[in-house]
Amino acid sequence: MPAPSPLPAPILPHLYPLGETAVVLEFGTLISNATNTTIQAVADYLLAQPFVGFTELVPAFTTLTVFYDPWQVRSAGAGSPYEVVAATLRERLAQLPTAAAAAETGPVVEIPVCYGGEFGPDLEAVAQHCGLNPADVVARHAGADYRVYFIGFAPGFPYLGGLPTELATPRRASPRAAVPAGAVGIAGAQTGIYSLPTPGGWQLIGRTPARLFQPEAPDPSLLRAGSGCDSYPSRRSSSISGPPHEPAHFTSRPAHHYSGRWPARLPAGGRERGRPC
Repeated sequence: MPAPSPLPAPILPHLYPLGETAVVLEFGTLISNATNTTIQAVADYLLAQPFVGFTELVPAFTTLTVFYDPWQVRSAGAGSPYEVVAATLRERLAQLPTAAAAAETGPVVEIPVCYGGEFGPDLEAVAQHCGLNPADVVARHAGADYRVYFIGFAPGFPYLGGLPTELATPRRASPRAAVPAGAVGIAGAQTGIYSLPTPGGWQLIGRTPARLFQPEAPDPSLLRAGSGCDSYPSRRSSSISGPPHEPAHFTSRPAHHYSGRWPARLPAGGRERGRPC
């Protein structure tokens, strides 16, 4: 993790119970990089310095749900488990600006995407809705820098912030009964990647051969909340329907930015970026 940098102001979210084993920290209602950065900062702090009874946490767009063992909490303080945990969290949050680091974007994961055609059946519809041609949609989607706001819906499915506003497109009126793993979609002002074959109503503009969820791996999810994510056009390949899969690439930062021109080349030692399929 990058060197610590203090948060600019005390973090005072709204707290409320979720059943008898969790408390929700609500950081407003605005979905933004700033909100996500704050949530990741608090999550990292609690993981590094858990309180007695802490079990796990789940970040989302504007909330962080903290789970606890009420029996362990009860033995650590007077009052109901929720009251003890809520008081502990308020105390920790008051200390966070000087005691913890702001969450920085983690390693950037570069995702190869084959846009359009059989892999992106809704690319034309998205282009028409946005008043663009399909090539412009591909260039703008591939040229953006994304941040993983949270993992949800299905194991390994990333909700990505950073979609260019001009590409925002409503979900399909009729969801598909089956969407393949690796499908890249747009729904409203967000984009995401289907990690497993599931039903879905997002507008599908492409598909990646990268595996986002591997249950047999020590760390099953390719992406995590707070990570950076870039997509780039990939050459059509039979590997998109089966192994071997074209791998995703990890970089410490976006050292090169895709400009929408094909072919484009990475720095020395990189691979040529292909045209959209």
